[in-house]
Amino acid sequence: MYLQKFSDFLKTVNLSAYREKYSSIKIVEMNLPKNIQAIKLLYRIYWDEKNFVDFNAFYDIYRRENRKKLSEFRKKIGMCPSCFKKGIEARIYRTWAGLITQMHAGYVAESVFGKNTVNMSEELDHKGADIQVQYRELVINYDVKKKSNSGVMGRSHKPKEPIPGITIPIRYEVPDLKTILHPKKKRGTGFLKSYLTFKKNYLDTKMLRVFSNGFVIFEPYIFEQKKEEIDSKLK
Repeated sequence: MYLQKFSDFLKTVNLSAYREKYSSIKIVEMNLPKNIQAIKLLYRIYWDEKNFVDFNAFYDIYRRENRKKLSEFRKKIGMCPSCFKKGIEARIYRTWAGLITQMHAGYVAESVFGKNTVNMSEELDHKGADIQVQYRELVINYDVKKKSNSGVMGRSHKPKEPIPGITIPIRYEVPDLKTILHPKKKRGTGFLKSYLTFKKNYLDTKMLRVFSNGFVIFEPYIFEQKKEEIDSKLK
């Protein structure tokens, strides 16, 4: 139920409008103090409370709950109010866009392994377990990382202590939004090379799927493979 509801929500996200609004704004790019990072709130809203609100609604909650701490941080770094306001909103959007994709994958995993088999939280995120599955007395930690268009891997954590269970890395690369939405060459003589590579590596292998608005999500297949492997060994 929640997977379908979340999927329907993601289909309504206007990625093109957000990209136009935020992609060029990179004013607040320094490390943020933990007390104003959005990760904990994102897990609370979209995973714990299952409240699938759009970014504007999420950002209103974030800003309301962190107003004083944001003001203190702005003064500490000496940034003008208007610049900070513009920059922090764009920064939180990028965190939001990346993490809701990851959380959708958590709902996909739960649809495969079963109800209440998946854990997601800020604590697990920092330990390198973006999606933790507990299935048939096994603990599986999926470490999900998206490679950026520049070839740089996304957020990475080095936990102080090893996390119990087995770790399965999931690495994927997505072309820019313009390529996803308009994959054909301008003269109509075929598809762009970057899109064909993406299609071959991720769409044809049933790892990823693309919604009409350009949102890229994980398919169940990547989790079904592991479930079938476990079931066959523990018959």
